[in-house]
Amino acid sequence: MALTARIQKRYGDFLLDVDFTAEDGAALALLGASGCGKSATLKCIAGIDRPDRGRIALDGRVLFDSAAGVNLPPQQRRVGFLFQSYALFPHMTVERNVAVCLGRMDKRRRRERTAELLALLHLEDQAGLYPRQLSGGQQQRAALARILAAEPGVLLLDEPFSALDGFLKWQLEQELREVLERFPGPAVWVSHDRGEVYRNCSRVCVLEDGKSAPAASMAELMANPGTVAAARLSGCKNFAPVRPGPAPGLVEVPAWGLVLRAPWREGAAALGLRADRVRPEEAGAVNAFPCQVVRVTEDVSSVFAALRPEAASPGAPPLWMELAKDAWAALPDRERLWAAVRPEDLMLLK
Repeated sequence: MALTARIQKRYGDFLLDVDFTAEDGAALALLGASGCGKSATLKCIAGIDRPDRGRIALDGRVLFDSAAGVNLPPQQRRVGFLFQSYALFPHMTVERNVAVCLGRMDKRRRRERTAELLALLHLEDQAGLYPRQLSGGQQQRAALARILAAEPGVLLLDEPFSALDGFLKWQLEQELREVLERFPGPAVWVSHDRGEVYRNCSRVCVLEDGKSAPAASMAELMANPGTVAAARLSGCKNFAPVRPGPAPGLVEVPAWGLVLRAPWREGAAALGLRADRVRPEEAGAVNAFPCQVVRVTEDVSSVFAALRPEAASPGAPPLWMELAKDAWAALPDRERLWAAVRPEDLMLLK
């Protein structure tokens, strides 16, 4: 089973233009900054919003086709949409919220299936409670149980943990992953959190200003994001303008006053460097350069050092280096040092 979405829709001055396929057994992430069109895409798939043109199909069944005049209503699409607000019926208990979505079946089977879903989502003790009596995590699990009761062909998850705190988020993330492993259809997971996406989605489609990039594996996104926007979403912290170097196999970063060994990429406009790939090194090593440490920020288990290459121009952005705390403490000089980056770790971006 697969979900394909190739659609365009204009919202005022904003144009949504997405093209992706989500396969069963592997959650696809829509990753992007706020306002890039992630939630709007889900609404078009679910039938809440009508695209201006394009086609949406689930397992070969057409949900929307502007050319053919097909636009199925939401209740006919077999789309399970987990909203950020959960959208539970406030006047119904958890048990009733789930049972009402089971469709036509006899009372005994309805009770059995409701019990199965409540057990799957660890809600047996909350079956008789109303949504207002539930915690945020319990509301989310109840909403997911209700969605599964309708036997959807695809799951749409819109920022599923945005309203939850750290520990509860982690706990529910593990539970949701178990549900997705059992779910037979495709899932589309909207997020701006690369860690959440990395842990739970095997493929990712980056959205920038309403336009989707080709879907790729998480490993491909981390190794070769392609654009500055995608690199930023993947966690890259260092960016600077780049141009071809004075000889083949070299690139120049004028802001930092550096000429580095790396193959040129046609159309590149910026250099991206991940902070954990910038390492202390001996003078004379490949792509090594002297730096001054201008600022140090400690995280839970690592240290971020803002470096200024000695030949950097005034106003140049800092070059961030991330080291484990023990590695930082072991440096003989934490005010001036030589740093280096391997040629294969330099990302030339559009």
